[in-house]
Amino acid sequence: MQNQSQVPQMITIVDPYVFQTLQTVIGKTLVIQTVRDSTRGVLKDVKPDHIVLQAGDSTFFIRIQQIVTIMPD
Repeated sequence: MQNQSQVPQMITIVDPYVFQTLQTVIGKTLVIQTVRDSTRGVLKDVKPDHIVLQAGDSTFFIRIQQIVTIMPD
């Protein structure tokens, strides 16, 4: 057997409906509840696996898989 080097691969589950819906509210203030806590801020960007939320002077990168609810503010 030859020694084959294995390269790690990232696998992520993309929810296309959540992704598309979040794209329609970029620039709006939202309350994002995750499995850990809630954060209120302006949605700056949406990627297939995370969102970028600006809350005051802080920027949060939140994994979409961790989001429980999204509410407009």
